[in-house]
Amino acid sequence: MRHAGTGPDCIVPGLRVRSVTTPTLPMSGIEEPMFALILQGRKRSTIGGRTYEYGPGDCVIVSLTMPSTGQVTHASEDEPYLGVALTLRPAEIAGLIVEAEAEAPPAAAPMAVHAASSQLLDAVGRLVTLLDHPDDVRILRPLLEKEILWRLLSGPHGPMLREVGLADSRASRIGRAIRWLQQHYAEPVSTQQLEAVSGMSASSLFRHFKDFTSLSPLQYQKQIRLHEARARLAAASCDVAAVAYQVGYESPSQFTREYSRMFGRPPRDDLRRVRETVV
Repeated sequence: MRHAGTGPDCIVPGLRVRSVTTPTLPMSGIEEPMFALILQGRKRSTIGGRTYEYGPGDCVIVSLTMPSTGQVTHASEDEPYLGVALTLRPAEIAGLIVEAEAEAPPAAAPMAVHAASSQLLDAVGRLVTLLDHPDDVRILRPLLEKEILWRLLSGPHGPMLREVGLADSRASRIGRAIRWLQQHYAEPVSTQQLEAVSGMSASSLFRHFKDFTSLSPLQYQKQIRLHEARARLAAASCDVAAVAYQVGYESPSQFTREYSRMFGRPPRDDLRRVRETVV
């Protein structure tokens, strides 16, 4: 695909196009709320304790900012993995829900996979086509984004998309707690602060947080710390103990144990593998 590699600087805001010609190792990162459509190849993702496999014609919704592990499992030079992703903007979704008076039962999962309808495939195709027509982006992108959101909202992804868009939905409340944990990952978890930002009691917050993420707030914070530490170690030749302290650990040995448990190897061995993969 000619536009593969399109990312944050894309002329179509929020749109990303990815192409991979070989299967990849499992790679960990932080997944933001987004919609993705797989055009070719196959991928496996683990998020919130659940593993999903998807391929051509499947569309994926991620409803919360979550640590995840992704791996392209089928790709080749002749048939590369091709995927298109669009950032989900709650304000746009909320406006469409109000306009359409759309209702759906609540959803409690950070990610879902369903087959894309022909109408959704057509709308995404027209959005990607805007990459060849930059003069049309300002006028047509909002219309095409609205059509894509409507196709998702009126299909099997509707309950999850509705949770993303409504400010008082359980997903939005949990999302506010997640954002606080991301911004304060190096600090001890404050139950009182999480109650305040989410507008939920401690018991309700912990129950729904576990429903959506399969993690407690403390476990979620631990994953954020480890992902941040991995990014810092990959970006520069830092001392492992220093990075452990920077992300909130009081014991470098505990940091190394938990890092090994999450990523399969101690920090130095893991970073060596990551750099070899990039090369």
